[in-house]
Amino acid sequence: MNIHYRSRKMTREKIKEQLKPEECVDISSYDDFIGKTLFFRTVTYHCVGKVIHRVGAFLQLENYAWVADSGTFTQAINDGTLSEVEPVDVPAWVNLETVSDMFIWNHGLPLKQK
Repeated sequence: MNIHYRSRKMTREKIKEQLKPEECVDISSYDDFIGKTLFFRTVTYHCVGKVIHRVGAFLQLENYAWVADSGTFTQAINDGTLSEVEPVDVPAWVNLETVSDMFIWNHGLPLKQK
C-alpha cells in the first residue's frame, strides 16, 4: 500500500471519528444528495430546500426558499438564522452548473416569508 494513500486514509478516519452523526455525509454522485436538506450558493442567488430528485445537472427541491439575505453567514449555516427568506409552495430546480458551493442544512426549513 502506498504510504501517501495510507496516510490520507488514516487522516480521513480521524476526521470521521470527530464528526457528529448528522455531519457524516458520503457523497459519490449527485444522486447521493437525494433526501438531504441543503443550503446553496449559486453565482447569482442563495436558496435552501430538501432534494427529492435529480434530473441531469438539476436537483429538484421541495420546501424551497429563496434566501434574499442570509445575514451573518456563520449564524446562517451553524444556527439556521436567516435575515430574509421567501419560501414558495411549488417544486423548484437548482442547476448544479451554477452552484458555487453548498452546505448541509441541519435546521428546520423556513416556511414563512421573512
